[in-house]
Amino acid sequence: MKRILFCLIAMPVAFVLVTSANAALITRGTGISTHGTFNLIYDTDLDLTWYDFTNAGDLWNNQADWAGALSVDFGGDTYDDWRLPSTVDGSTVWSYDGTTTYGYNVTNSEMGHLYYTELGNKGYFATDGTFPQPGWGLLNTGDFQNLIAASYWSGTAVAGSPGWYWNPMLADGGQLTFHWSGTFYGLAVRDGDVGVVPEPATITLLGIGLVGLAGATARRRQKKVKYQ
Repeated sequence: MKRILFCLIAMPVAFVLVTSANAALITRGTGISTHGTFNLIYDTDLDLTWYDFTNAGDLWNNQADWAGALSVDFGGDTYDDWRLPSTVDGSTVWSYDGTTTYGYNVTNSEMGHLYYTELGNKGYFATDGTFPQPGWGLLNTGDFQNLIAASYWSGTAVAGSPGWYWNPMLADGGQLTFHWSGTFYGLAVRDGDVGVVPEPATITLLGIGLVGLAGATARRRQKKVKYQ
């Protein structure tokens, strides 16, 4: 009986682990903040979690303060270590093939990785310089429901240029730099996973299995008593 019980409990856990291993973006469930209830989406490639809420356009320092003060409740646990997405600081030499940090097809930033690699979107410029590239833009959002085809602030400053920050553009896949006084959107991310809260369907299946196991055990005991 113990062995059967272990298998019933292990099956949904194993299912979650297999799903995690074969997917790059996994929706963990909904988290609650002062903004409301929004999805928490885990990126297995970069080991970070996105909060699917877009903060209204604001100055860079206000967006950084907003992300730093964000508190999200998920399954009874509170996560308050959010930040703006990071970008690899580098040369502002423009390119369309992703060989620099400035231009298009840049995937070494967290939002660039999300836009191109995870969601599979195309930039306005193709890697061979063709523009406009057919099918460019934020056409694929996956389980994100609140991404906007617009410019977002990153949390990374431009070295040697005080007051300037990297600025991923989800409108067309570009990545540029802007002064902190610009008005752009905010998206919060945190390092690591938030864990897994079992879905209601999984809990129901486990409950049915346990009830069935209990019933089968009771019937065996009744038969044993009957024939003694």
